[in-house]
Amino acid sequence: MDGEALRAMQAPIKDRYRETPGAAVITLKAEGRVDDQAIACKVDTGKALVTAGLHPATGGSGLEACSGDMLLEALVACAGVTLKAVATAIGVEMRNATVRAEGDLDFRGTLGVARDAPVGFRDIRLTFDVDTDVPREKLDQLLKLTERYCVVFQTLNNRPELSARINSAS
Repeated sequence: MDGEALRAMQAPIKDRYRETPGAAVITLKAEGRVDDQAIACKVDTGKALVTAGLHPATGGSGLEACSGDMLLEALVACAGVTLKAVATAIGVEMRNATVRAEGDLDFRGTLGVARDAPVGFRDIRLTFDVDTDVPREKLDQLLKLTERYCVVFQTLNNRPELSARINSAS
């Protein structure tokens, strides 16, 4: 697909959203079932069933997916798709591209060992290795637009309103 084909495909969608802004608001959902035998949660990704469990640094076996890894994987997936879409739209030809995310966690926080240790990532680094001949200015534009339009990157960068509630079956 080239930039012209991408714009043609998205044009009627963009027109619809301009005419009816409410149509652009979609609620994405995820659901998991807490395992009754292990400290794990089974999440249906829509493509496969993933069992998430404790990271080995918190006592997990390492056999289940770590939710921190899954967060970084979601960032890599979204950033990679966005990079490709933006590159296509602005005419950046890439022979190859790799996306990596690394995040630093201090597990003292999640284990309640140290109150001053944060629960969650304190740093996340997203790196794109791109094999292309375009000049630096075009790469800078590609990065800027990828950051701007990557849903997961922007969600992490601009904290959304977050709420939680618990319901009882009884």
